[in-house]
Amino acid sequence: MATYPTSDPLLVVIDPGARRTDGESVRIAKDVLSAGAATKVCLPDGPEEFARALARRGSRRPVVVGDDRALLRAVTVLHRRRELAGCVLSVVPVGDVMHLARSLGVPTGPVAAARAVLDGSVRRLDLLVDDSDGVVLGALHIPPLDLREAPPDDTALDAGTGAGAGSATAFGGGPGGGRDWLRTCQSLVRTLVARPPRAATDTAPAPSRLRVEVDGVAVVDLDQPVEAVSVVPGARGMAEVEVRPLSGPGAEASPLLAEGRTVTVSGAHFRYRADAVVSGPVRTRTWTVREGAWGLVVPAPR
Repeated sequence: MATYPTSDPLLVVIDPGARRTDGESVRIAKDVLSAGAATKVCLPDGPEEFARALARRGSRRPVVVGDDRALLRAVTVLHRRRELAGCVLSVVPVGDVMHLARSLGVPTGPVAAARAVLDGSVRRLDLLVDDSDGVVLGALHIPPLDLREAPPDDTALDAGTGAGAGSATAFGGGPGGGRDWLRTCQSLVRTLVARPPRAATDTAPAPSRLRVEVDGVAVVDLDQPVEAVSVVPGARGMAEVEVRPLSGPGAEASPLLAEGRTVTVSGAHFRYRADAVVSGPVRTRTWTVREGAWGLVVPAPR
C-alpha cells in the first residue's frame, strides 16, 4: 500500500442519506477533515447532483461521507466515466448500511475514518464489472427463487371476464349489458372475498435452475437445482465462486468451488444482490474481474 499525500485538497461529498440518518457524525467528520486539509464541502440533493459533483472535482481528492450505497454510487460514476483507475477514493461511513466499508478495512467511527482519510494509505482493489457496466465491490449473491413474487393465481381469471371497470358496456350501456353487469359484480365479489392463505411450501423460496460457467467451463448446469450462488473478488485478479446445489429434494449437497476471471450465469429469470443493491430479473449476466481497478484509502499499517 502507498501513502497518500495529506496536503491534497479534498472534495467532501456528503450523501443526503447520511445527513438524514446521523447529522452529528456528519458534523464530526467534516470538522476533522477541515482541520487537517483544505476542503470543499458538497451537499448534493440526489444522485444526479452527486454524480455532477464528482465529475467537477478537478484536482481535489474525493471523500464520500455516506453508507455502502453512497460508496457504490461513487465507484459506479467514476467507472462509467472511465476515471476510476486514476482516482483514489476515500469514504467516511455514515448511515444504516456499512458492512461493505467495514469489510474493505475502513473504520466505521467518524473520527477514525476521517483520520484515515488524512493519514492513510492507498489500497488497490479488484472490481467485478458486468456486461451492463454495473460494478461489484464486495460480494455478489444469487438467492433462491422466491415464489411469493409470482402474480396471484386468479389474475388470468379476472382478466378473462372481458368486463373491465372502465368498459362502455360494464353497466348495461350496450348490447348484452345485463350479462356484462353480472360478470362485473361476480368479478368484484371474487376480489373482495378473502383468499385462503397459501401453504407454507407455496411461499418458501425454491431452488433455481441455473448454468454457472467460470472461464467458459460449466460448474453447474440447468439439470441441477441450485440453492445459492456467490461470487467475490479474490486475489491475483481472480473471482472466487461458490455454488450450493441440491443433491435431492431438500437435501443440500457440498458446495462447488471454482475461481476464474469471468463468471457467466444464465437460465430462468433470476435476481441478484450486488453489494447493497438488488438487480434483475435477467436471463444471463457475465461478470469480469478487473485487477487493481480502483484505489481506496484505508488506515496506514502500523
